[in-house]
Amino acid sequence: MRLKIRHRTEYRYETPVRYSIQELRLTPPSTKGQEIDKWKVSTPIKSASSIDTFGNVCNVFVQESPYTSMMIEAEGEVHTQDAFEFIDDAKAVSPYYLLQQTHLTEPTEEMLKYFSASLPKINSVDEILKLAAAVQKTIEYSPGQTNFATTAAQSFAMKSGVCQDHAHIMLGLCRASNIPARYVSGYFFAEESPNLASHAWIDFCSDIDRGVWISVDITHACLVDSRHIRLAIGRDYYSAAPVKGVRSGGGGEELSASISIQQVT
Repeated sequence: MRLKIRHRTEYRYETPVRYSIQELRLTPPSTKGQEIDKWKVSTPIKSASSIDTFGNVCNVFVQESPYTSMMIEAEGEVHTQDAFEFIDDAKAVSPYYLLQQTHLTEPTEEMLKYFSASLPKINSVDEILKLAAAVQKTIEYSPGQTNFATTAAQSFAMKSGVCQDHAHIMLGLCRASNIPARYVSGYFFAEESPNLASHAWIDFCSDIDRGVWISVDITHACLVDSRHIRLAIGRDYYSAAPVKGVRSGGGGEELSASISIQQVT
């Protein structure tokens, strides 16, 4: 499919922000399953671009003049096809590093006991999809109940969440089963469900020696396909977040984000 994507994020503040640093991972890579035809990230001032530890394109900009609103926009066209297996290059982060839990993924004993019958014995697609189906069935998709700081343990306790929470719970359970896994942020094309446009899923390592990863969408309990567009990978949401930053001043914050994905014929 050829997809046209537009992602707009706008912040408004009660009082002027005196100083801020923003870090963006809003540039999809050209990789197996997706080819970037054109892409542009627009920021209030010029940003500096670099490649982070996980190979993501990272744009950073600093604002030192006071402001009360800020707009960030990413848009372009991507040609996608079905692909769910990815092989790391020689410089990639070691799969063993992705066995480590984070604050957002750490499972509780209650979680491990609850999912014990579904925990994978080996790192096979069948075993991982069985676990994904169990997580999807347990954690009701319910927007507005959680936020970016919600942990896997908190989402599990509420038995509700969104794709980000599904991914964090799945990461925690895979890592607890000694299977390296990483967070994937991206987009999902579904004309009937525009609220899923901003999406998250996981990769699990099926072959540590060769650096082979299989991409699984927990929210849909399926392997990824041409509907998925990868943006960034990391240990959890925080290290792969499309937009994050710190600021001084501003008081209360109002955030509005909109994502449109259209199929181009």
